[in-house]
Amino acid sequence: MASAGNGKPALLLFRRVDPTFSAALHSRFRVLDLYASCGSLDAFIASAAADADPLRAALVAAGGPVRVDAAFLDAVPSLRCVVTTSAGVDHIDLAECERRGVAVAGAGKTFSVDVADHAVGLLIDVLRRVSAADRYVRRGLWTAQGGYPIASSKVGGKRVGIIGLGSIGSLIARRLEAMGCVISYHSRTPKPSVPYRYFPDARALAACSDALVVACALNDATRHVVSRAVLDALGPRGVVVNVARGGNVDEQELVAALREGRIAGAGLDVFQNEPHVPQELMAMDNVVLTAHLAVFTEESIADLRDLMIDNLEAFFHGNPLVTPVRLQV
Repeated sequence: MASAGNGKPALLLFRRVDPTFSAALHSRFRVLDLYASCGSLDAFIASAAADADPLRAALVAAGGPVRVDAAFLDAVPSLRCVVTTSAGVDHIDLAECERRGVAVAGAGKTFSVDVADHAVGLLIDVLRRVSAADRYVRRGLWTAQGGYPIASSKVGGKRVGIIGLGSIGSLIARRLEAMGCVISYHSRTPKPSVPYRYFPDARALAACSDALVVACALNDATRHVVSRAVLDALGPRGVVVNVARGGNVDEQELVAALREGRIAGAGLDVFQNEPHVPQELMAMDNVVLTAHLAVFTEESIADLRDLMIDNLEAFFHGNPLVTPVRLQV
């Protein structure tokens, strides 16, 4: 679809992209890039709103500078499509987008395999104390104090509760089941097609689990789904792995439970106030921390680039989005 300017449709870019991704976008669209502008976010949005092109899409990221809400949509009333590079959409007000006729596309299942692998890796690391033992060796303590204390726990046979049995949660379940774990789950509704035991609430799931893996979307129903009550139900030998969103876990209660020995450990890829991580977690040897990188592999980034462009081109040509996101009711 032709547009003002150089004949390419206008795209508002609200996230940093690598040179390959940038070149692919610029070859197809007239890119209005927040990070290439000299002004503030508000000034950039005001400039975009005054642009002559009446039909445009925006490329945004979770954790980026933009929350797509009523105020943002008011500021850019010509926006008709939002494409996010994340699987989660808690930074987008889907109800408001639907009300205004703004289409939304997400990353779909692009990251599912990589996030599942990372979740399993975190669980293995926490249980077997891989990172802690690595630090022990690097500090020269093997020579000075002898072998690392036997503090690890085997993975096989563990009862693993998964919160959220979507595409990521299902892949985590299959991987851990193959390792000899017993899988149970909690989700919004039971899934008759799966062979795992369903629990109607997270506390009941935790009470019957040795490890709790959080793989659900973040919304009003799942914010702080891992609460003090859930952590206490998990108990002093239990561990928590979170590869979903920081807000799914009550971070303050998690820190307290780890500090007081009410749970045994945690593997965390996401945090409530990223990139800020509670200092207490930094000092805990039974906690494994990664920088919200579960989704990122060379392969997933290439797949994401192609998918984002496919969604944008579908929108500008009036075709259905490849990975549409719709409001769940």
